[in-house]
Amino acid sequence: MNDVLVLAEHLNGELKDVTFEMLAHARGVADASGTKVAAVLLGSGVGDLAERLAQQADEVLVRDHDGFAHYNSAVYQPVLADVIRGREPSVVMIGHTAFGVDLAPSLAVALDAPLASDVIDLAVEGSDLVGTRQTYGGKVNERVGFGGAAISLVTVRPAAFAPEEASRGGSVVALDTEVPDEPAFRRFVEYVEAAAGEVDITKSDVVIAIGRGIKEEENMPLITGLAELLGGVVACSRPVVDAGWLPKDRQVGSSGKTVKPKLYVAIGVSGQFQHVAGMKSAETIVAINKDPKAPIFQAAHYGIVGDLMKVVPALTEKITELRA
Repeated sequence: MNDVLVLAEHLNGELKDVTFEMLAHARGVADASGTKVAAVLLGSGVGDLAERLAQQADEVLVRDHDGFAHYNSAVYQPVLADVIRGREPSVVMIGHTAFGVDLAPSLAVALDAPLASDVIDLAVEGSDLVGTRQTYGGKVNERVGFGGAAISLVTVRPAAFAPEEASRGGSVVALDTEVPDEPAFRRFVEYVEAAAGEVDITKSDVVIAIGRGIKEEENMPLITGLAELLGGVVACSRPVVDAGWLPKDRQVGSSGKTVKPKLYVAIGVSGQFQHVAGMKSAETIVAINKDPKAPIFQAAHYGIVGDLMKVVPALTEKITELRA
């Protein structure tokens, strides 16, 4: 097996979390197969980002050019294709983000290489590369092979892997690959930031999530009081959004947001796979549900079986007492 190549994704001068997640897993794959990890960074004025990546990879391949001031797959793709052909890595990892979903298919076609999208695991078994992805809305995990291809591509689901600190001390190599002009049919116009909600649940260290077990909107103060006590934010599963009790930007799950807080408390959340997909990377998960067979207990580190209308007030009282 040859090296593992990771495409670094960045925006507004910051590396995206998925980049560090991919690099952490890539190091494990490379170490297991006796190969190396290389990161590819395309951008304009990205010297500082390259130095950060050097701690996470054995080598950082950088093409610093004004043509990469803004992302455009029509500019990225031919440059990446040239780099990949020259390096011949066994696998190229790209984030399964708006950026990656746009870029990876055309890149795979240009390289005549197989592509597995939205993978949640990647491993080397013997001499074969094997990916794992979910189908039927997450109900089934499928293992996919790449037919012995010399170069394979995968897009990696954000939060599928945990980022890890590293001190790889890799070298930074400047590339001189030709950068094409932005084509007339596809030009960058402007970057529009999504409208921010009242709170950003992805940035909080403590998330208190509620599900249909809350029963009615009049019970919401019970949850907001606990969240304020813990210095956290209130999030929810889809039924709460559908009921109009919380806005869409508070929804956690495959059709909502992915969160990775230090503490995630799921209250009255059944724990269907769509919801768990958005919070399974939390450091500590506590579940409160009156149904002992609720799927959420399979994802939780700690569980309380009981009526949330009794458990939450008791929990709030005890935390207040400890704080005092």
